[in-house]
Amino acid sequence: MELEFTGRHTDVTPAVKKHAEEHLNKRLIKILDSAPAKAHIILSVEKHRHIAEIVLSWRDHNFTGIVESEDMFTAITRAAEKIEKQVFKLKGKFNARKRSAASASQVAPQPVKPLAPAQPEPRIIRSRKYVVKPMTQEEAAQLVMDSPDQFLVFRDAETDRIGVIYKRADGNFGLIEP
Repeated sequence: MELEFTGRHTDVTPAVKKHAEEHLNKRLIKILDSAPAKAHIILSVEKHRHIAEIVLSWRDHNFTGIVESEDMFTAITRAAEKIEKQVFKLKGKFNARKRSAASASQVAPQPVKPLAPAQPEPRIIRSRKYVVKPMTQEEAAQLVMDSPDQFLVFRDAETDRIGVIYKRADGNFGLIEP
């Protein structure tokens, strides 16, 4: 990390330089990776106020920490802490935005299953209405045999009950009585 010191109304002593270098290197070297960073440390004294301003430039980002204290060493330490917080916040954003690599199962194409032709759901279609006539079972069977329908609803003339006669797959007729 490249450090540049500026003293306003004060001389920058070797002890102050060493203190600033130690704190910035200790706190920021691990965080900033291997990308080059440049820090400009401005130290100023106004009566009893010691002001430390650290401006850090790293990867097109500028971080600024300004602290006022009774002691120059304390001001430098607290300004370095402010810079560290700002860098951590930015690195957190970088890590949150990072995307992990997709697993092989996500990248590999899935086997294509042949699509079955879409069959529409069965609907109830009213084709015709007719009056249920009284007739015998033999007459109902004859009507079913002569018509294209598979079944016939009729009123049994003998019992006066409703019944259904239908064609079976074996060619015979079935009778449903309630």
